[in-house]
Amino acid sequence: MYPGPRDAGSWRDAGPDAPARRPRRRGRLRRRPGRTAGRRRWADPTPAEGWTIAHQIAHLAWTDAQAVVAATDAAAFAGIVEQAMADPGGFVETGAREGAVEEPARLLARWREGRRRMVEALAAVPPGTRLPWFGPPMSAASMATARLMETWAHGEDVADALGERRAPTSRLRHVAHIGVRTRDFAFRNRGLEPPVEEFRVALRGPDGDEWTWGPPDARQSVTGPALDFCQAVTQRRHRADLALAATGPDADRWLDVAQAFAGPPGTGRAPSRA
Repeated sequence: MYPGPRDAGSWRDAGPDAPARRPRRRGRLRRRPGRTAGRRRWADPTPAEGWTIAHQIAHLAWTDAQAVVAATDAAAFAGIVEQAMADPGGFVETGAREGAVEEPARLLARWREGRRRMVEALAAVPPGTRLPWFGPPMSAASMATARLMETWAHGEDVADALGERRAPTSRLRHVAHIGVRTRDFAFRNRGLEPPVEEFRVALRGPDGDEWTWGPPDARQSVTGPALDFCQAVTQRRHRADLALAATGPDADRWLDVAQAFAGPPGTGRAPSRA
């Protein structure tokens, strides 16, 4: 889940990428040699403690379904939020656990169909409408961007479990944008006062172009590869394993607490090297 940035742009900025982000992982899940072998891989553990590949896909299917409710029935979604507030940790775990026991082909089909329904639901939201979520309300474009972010992040877990590396693309800009816009959330989530001043964030995209946020003359900054920044804000890699540089004490602290998704502070990953 994700707290939601302010508007990340128009629906056309994010929407077309929403269905395009996922097929590569689906292919990896299907192209295991033999039906039995493929089914076993769904039970492979991922870096998320206690979660298999099936848990990861079930969680994405579950969260996409919540997005559909948020976009189509605000009253029903308010009831879902009440359930989440009553059991913040277990609520999400239950959705993943229940889905993970499904037969893999059925789970995969449910995820695909749910994604299609979510894209249609978000595309139908009238301009200017704010959708309820588990954090601040957001626009349909921001919701689409948030779903891209989370799908990419959980996709990293699946790729790690399968021992594969995904080639980064320019779509990472959506993930990076959320990482930048959730800076203050990340500080508050740790009980810290957010910095008053803006940071300069300058990232090198997969194609070599520069992606920037914040004033050029900012005293504090974060620079480095866009992939590394996205892995940092989604807590898929430890800071020690990333080629990110921070200038200024607040920017340096941000890289320790960055979190682009909703929920309590994440534990992140342990460093891969001493």
